[in-house]
Amino acid sequence: MAYDTNNSTIAMDTAERGLKKHKMSTFTVVFMIFSLVAAGCYGIEDMIPESGPGLTLILLIVLPFVWGLPFGLVASELGSARPQEGGYYKWVQEALGEFWGFQAGWWRTISIYIDNTLYVVLAGGYLAGLFHFNELQKYGFMAAMILVFMYINIRGVRDVGIVTNALSIFVIAAFTMVAVVGFMNWGGNPFEPITAYPIEASSDWFFYIGAGLSIGMWMYSGYESMSTIAGELEDPQVISRATIISVPIIMATYIVPTLAALSAFKGAGEEFSFLNWGSDAGEGVIGYATLPEHFVAPALGIFFGVVAIVAQCSIFNTYIASGSRGFFALADDNLAPKFMVKVDKKHGVPYVAVISVAVVNLILCRIDFSVLVVVDVFLLVSSYILVYISAMKLRKTIPPEDYKFKTPGGYKFLCVICVIPICIAFFSFLVNGTDYFIGGMAGIITGPVLYAIWKRFFGGLAKKDPVNNPVNPKTRLARGDMKRMSFLFLILGLVGVGGSFFLPWYEADWSFPDDYDMTLFGSQEAMWTGIRIATAIALALALVFYLVWKKVDDAKDEKAA
Repeated sequence: MAYDTNNSTIAMDTAERGLKKHKMSTFTVVFMIFSLVAAGCYGIEDMIPESGPGLTLILLIVLPFVWGLPFGLVASELGSARPQEGGYYKWVQEALGEFWGFQAGWWRTISIYIDNTLYVVLAGGYLAGLFHFNELQKYGFMAAMILVFMYINIRGVRDVGIVTNALSIFVIAAFTMVAVVGFMNWGGNPFEPITAYPIEASSDWFFYIGAGLSIGMWMYSGYESMSTIAGELEDPQVISRATIISVPIIMATYIVPTLAALSAFKGAGEEFSFLNWGSDAGEGVIGYATLPEHFVAPALGIFFGVVAIVAQCSIFNTYIASGSRGFFALADDNLAPKFMVKVDKKHGVPYVAVISVAVVNLILCRIDFSVLVVVDVFLLVSSYILVYISAMKLRKTIPPEDYKFKTPGGYKFLCVICVIPICIAFFSFLVNGTDYFIGGMAGIITGPVLYAIWKRFFGGLAKKDPVNNPVNPKTRLARGDMKRMSFLFLILGLVGVGGSFFLPWYEADWSFPDDYDMTLFGSQEAMWTGIRIATAIALALALVFYLVWKKVDDAKDEKAA
């Protein structure tokens, strides 16, 4: 695809696909990004008893600068130069090619489908807790929620933005009240204690940091998600502007109410100990809703239950738009089933892709999908790594005049803010536990497997432009794909080697309660053995794919790749 400074080519391609353009203000897009990334503080409650109050606050303050803000800057920069439908998937594709573009698109899109189900289940759980619904009533609400927001999304991005505006303002107002009540009842230093329990060994620091890191990274992720619908905006540059504005708003939404609540509870009695924080409803469990309920009026507990439901609806509504466009972009490049590109003529929306999100959510919200959640963060973080690498490469290849926004500080600073999050991402792979490590690695492998199947079956970019995307007739994959697969399995193998040494040391003193379910992966020793076996297989596959590449791709083919 060619690009020009006024994006006329992009507009033409969008129109040819049948997508409708919408005019959206910076204000609306800010709240859509707010919903994609935050929509309240929900989730932080689980960080506090695991990591400790002080470490939770430190992570919430530090992570924006080493994880959230860097990705916000990268997404703004790439979105300003390449504001097209598919967003991050197309960025990686332009920088690293068809194979790696597919990995980024597949990993992130699947993680969004899983995320969406989680938001539905959380909303259903909050409502059931408020009104004592049985399982059938709970599922009825979840199904209705899915269908209502599916309908809103089919009506178009503009309607999604209008609904998100209203829901986001409501959520921000509620957490502003938490902050005000907390500061009015200041009870002591919210950073004490730093960790949940005293540090007895060096591995304890890894445990406490790891316990909060994955949640913190999760809380500050999602800045790229709005980019997938850039092709449907009259002025796609509004996304870059809104991203920069949304970063400090999201930081304040997380840090200020948490700081105020932790301090206020310090002087409220033992029943309000930081160890009692949690997101699950239950006797003795406290959270943000407990603060106004205790210090102002008990009825506010019900109000915050409604806020929690509204917050999940806000996230769910916006992520349907983002996730559905991921599969639309893949299908448009002949890397997913073609029915995903069908567009509603009246509203100009890829309605089949939207319906696919709803169908998956309807199925998964009735299933114990804890196994899927295990792979979720791995998939998200892995796609981020590819976007960071792409940002560094594209800065060298995209003409300077194409950028409407550039990360300040020059190319060296861009490399710094990309490399640091990549290092954090690899660290996060190791500190979430062996079961997460195994599940995440299994999720990653679905990328190259499905690429090989769908590339051969649907044709990929070669079907659009065979001259610039030559196919090897022996493998029916793109020239050089065997080499790329070899490299991917080599990386997986090296990560597995790191896990084989780190995880047994890291988890040596872990003990599990009697009712802890380890039936999926077996005992810790069995899981560590499984990692070593899987590592050996990954390294062997890396060698096999490399030898196949050497055999089937000659020097001319390699140059073409």
